[in-house]
Amino acid sequence: MTIALQYTNVTVTDVDESIAFYRDALGLDVQNDVRSGDHRWVTLGTPAQPGLGIVLSDPHAGRSQADGDAMQELLTKGVLPMLVFNTDDLDATFEAVRASGAEVLQEPMDMGWGQRDCAFRDPSGNMVRIAQAA
Repeated sequence: MTIALQYTNVTVTDVDESIAFYRDALGLDVQNDVRSGDHRWVTLGTPAQPGLGIVLSDPHAGRSQADGDAMQELLTKGVLPMLVFNTDDLDATFEAVRASGAEVLQEPMDMGWGQRDCAFRDPSGNMVRIAQAA
């Protein structure tokens, strides 16, 4: 038996603004864009990990009003789970993301567990870390 992660969901305040960050700054490809009423689910991925998609959607997409409101509150506080990416060139990736205007939380630095990493906030306030093996 095998098992693999297929999708991970990222809640965002503005799907279009977030597409620009994940596509243009991080270099992910838009794979799917599904609309239902006022909501969208946009899947992005990379050829480096075929079959794995990051799905962007707003807090109320597919949720009750109360649950969407709760997600919006957590998103506003910046306490939703972070995403961690891996790259083979942390310095170049850092410069590309910084050039996009993303909020820098941590410049590239060596970590005690054998990797270098940096951190940003996406346009909605989600923490995005980028790591490279040392």
